[in-house]
Amino acid sequence: MKTIGLIGGMSWESSLLYYQIINQRVKEKLGGHHSAKSLMYSVDFQEIKTLQHQGNWVEATRIMIDSAQKLENGGADLILICTNTMHKMAHEVEESISIPLIHIADSTAIEIVKDDIKKVALLGTAFTMEQDFYKGRLIERFGLEVIVPNEAERMVIHDIIYQELCLGIVKEESKQSYLKIINSLVQQGAEAIILGCTEITLLISQDDCSIPIYDTTRLHAECAVDFALNEG
Repeated sequence: MKTIGLIGGMSWESSLLYYQIINQRVKEKLGGHHSAKSLMYSVDFQEIKTLQHQGNWVEATRIMIDSAQKLENGGADLILICTNTMHKMAHEVEESISIPLIHIADSTAIEIVKDDIKKVALLGTAFTMEQDFYKGRLIERFGLEVIVPNEAERMVIHDIIYQELCLGIVKEESKQSYLKIINSLVQQGAEAIILGCTEITLLISQDDCSIPIYDTTRLHAECAVDFALNEG
């Protein structure tokens, strides 16, 4: 079993889910008292959040590279960035280490393609929905058509992520706001919804939606386990 290196803390609410899913997956695969070999380097999310909203991606990239290198030096055999947004600098992180980085968009898109889905709607932070580092990868590498909510809806999604979900606050009214936006995307032809922020799974599940939901947190974590067990 390879050792999984996790860059966590963005937020720790979703990092908790990563740890849980990874160990559940290992138990399912190996049985008995097996659990995952893992290392986590957890950053201070307040620092990351401030850099994101300042647009200081250079310093944010430096922190991600430093975190990945610490994990590699500590004995990790592969790296996960436990958040969608910070995959903005995935290429730079990958170039700075000699071990594989498992990309969250790839692990999600592989399952979407398997299910023969062509048009997806992407929910996430404003950075993820508006910038090309995530959408572009889905389009160019996997041939998917990607739509996002309109500007006002994007701000609703973004604000709920940072003001509520990252703080572990889950409100029914926020869930209903998300579902209203999802219904609008379905009317625009979305065949599936990508929960492109690791915290959204705290609010929305498959039971809430009439079309397939792709939980990037779960898919990313499970892909890492399969790789660690030489099944990926």
